[in-house]
Amino acid sequence: MTTRHDPQLLGAYVLGALDEQEVREMDEHLASCPDCARELGELRDMEAFLGEVPPEAMLDGPPEGADLLLQRTLRQVRSERGGVARRRQFALGAAAAVVAAVVLGAGVFVGKATSPDVTALPTPTVAPDPAGTRLATFTDPLTKASMTVKVVPAAGWVRTNMAINGIPEGEKCRIFVVSKDGSRQEAGSWVVSKKGAAEGTNLDGSALVDPKDVKSVVVENFAGKKFVEVPVQA
Repeated sequence: MTTRHDPQLLGAYVLGALDEQEVREMDEHLASCPDCARELGELRDMEAFLGEVPPEAMLDGPPEGADLLLQRTLRQVRSERGGVARRRQFALGAAAAVVAAVVLGAGVFVGKATSPDVTALPTPTVAPDPAGTRLATFTDPLTKASMTVKVVPAAGWVRTNMAINGIPEGEKCRIFVVSKDGSRQEAGSWVVSKKGAAEGTNLDGSALVDPKDVKSVVVENFAGKKFVEVPVQA
């Protein structure tokens, strides 16, 4: 029987899913068909790219689900080697599916073990806080509200970051940066949400206070009730 030009058979030939008679017929066909011989070379190159890594080694890296599909297909193809004609038909189809997946979606195989040329993204670097940055924490013994505050100096003013806990839901609050002379500059305001009341609130702000003059940071509601004040004077 003359073997026709059939990409499915060629894929199965590369994966070793044909029986001995079919292998002999494919060998004869390849000797007289330059197109198949060229395709075979391309498939051999692809096989070399994949290497002899067992399917289990492909678990780390490929897109979710793709490696499992590939492993099931390869295992099924290998298990069908030397089987009867009915089972061999499945192997041929599975082999063709693998070849098509490689040709049309080569990214399926790309993973930690098969992509040595992929350069890992650099780890972002975090700039250190500038000199003069102050960090302080305080819990008010009466209200039980607490705040951790970071005051970062700028050119004649300060940036602030506050992690605030223990303030009831619905409270409309303000944050003030207090100077050594007692004057205050508002650094932000917010309404405490249900999540903020349960888990705390993180806020950024700024105030027009000279960094060397900062004495404390205070949180109070719009009615003037103070929840917590954190001393940060150097």
